[in-house]
Amino acid sequence: MSLPRAYPTLFRTRAIALVRAGKPAKQTAVELGIHPVTPSKWLRQDDVDHGLRPGKPSQESAELRAARRRIRELETELAIIRHAANFLAENISPAQKRLYPVIDSLVAAGAPVDRSCRVLGAARQNYYKAKRTPTSSQQPRRQWLTGLIREVHVATRGTYGYRRIHAELTMAMGVEVCSRTVSVLMTPAGIRGLPASARVKNLRGVVTAGDLVNRKFHRLRPNELWVTDITVHRTREGRVYCAAVLDAYSRRIVGWSIDSRQDATLVVNALDMAIRNRRPAAGGIVHADHGSQFTSWVFGDKTRSAGLLPSFGTVGDGLDNSMIESFWSSMQIELLDRKKWKTRLELANAIFDYIEIFYNCRRRHSALGYRTPIEYELLSENTPVPAVG
Repeated sequence: MSLPRAYPTLFRTRAIALVRAGKPAKQTAVELGIHPVTPSKWLRQDDVDHGLRPGKPSQESAELRAARRRIRELETELAIIRHAANFLAENISPAQKRLYPVIDSLVAAGAPVDRSCRVLGAARQNYYKAKRTPTSSQQPRRQWLTGLIREVHVATRGTYGYRRIHAELTMAMGVEVCSRTVSVLMTPAGIRGLPASARVKNLRGVVTAGDLVNRKFHRLRPNELWVTDITVHRTREGRVYCAAVLDAYSRRIVGWSIDSRQDATLVVNALDMAIRNRRPAAGGIVHADHGSQFTSWVFGDKTRSAGLLPSFGTVGDGLDNSMIESFWSSMQIELLDRKKWKTRLELANAIFDYIEIFYNCRRRHSALGYRTPIEYELLSENTPVPAVG
């Protein structure tokens, strides 16, 4: 007979009743499939619970165990707090000053100053000295700027570094501040942009005759050059593939397609979306790599039927299509690698949101003078393009 290690109260009560009714303890243990000594222990504890012999009642023992468990949990939490305080002190020189607002809130809640300082690893004398020091005339403005920086960082999904935040403050909000001040304020506030991806060396192949770009991506007008490529990312259901078409003039994603399969239909749908949205004049270039999807007949036919010219970079060299590779790198850092994706639908919706709502409309691009792709295109409509000799 197999029983759980923690016997139910009702089971234990009935076993005690059998022994008190006259059945031998060993026989009861054999019939119930428990250890021969267990009924005797239960009887002694039952006598203690009813005051028939000295000892700790079961309720008191349970409360004592619960208290000891809670003490261990509190000790662990205290160790975590102390470790965090030590980490701040080691990594940032004015870290203790960053703890003073925390101590202020603890004191306001009724905690003693001495204990708050000791737990957080701050010197009590320095805390009182900081309280007596008058506030700098620049401190209110710095606090105000830090609040604005935090708002911009949250609004941009935690992706912007100090350069793009500086552009947002000066160009969108009209705040006069230098980029160095933004960087200095971000550091103690714990605000930082996402790190760039590590560069990977690419293999170099043979240059083909079909390369009409030769790594010269700069264009003076929209729809003169489109670059396109495919990326893939995993979910728990399986892989999700995304094809995108990017206008080299404004870095705007003008066409995209998302599917669970990587075939010619994926890239044709992205190109078709770009053609329908932009209606390009004849003579524009569509630049891609030598993937089978882009070298397929159906993709080439779609390109030529729209009056566009196909172009292919060097085999195995990502630099020949670096502009779209840069976009994939940004999306990888700012979206794909930030969480684990459960379903294909969840990731597809997130990619759509990133492209259409964030990247095209909100994300400031350093190559565009820290303007967004759509803002750059709207601005260029009212700016004459210089003639090229």
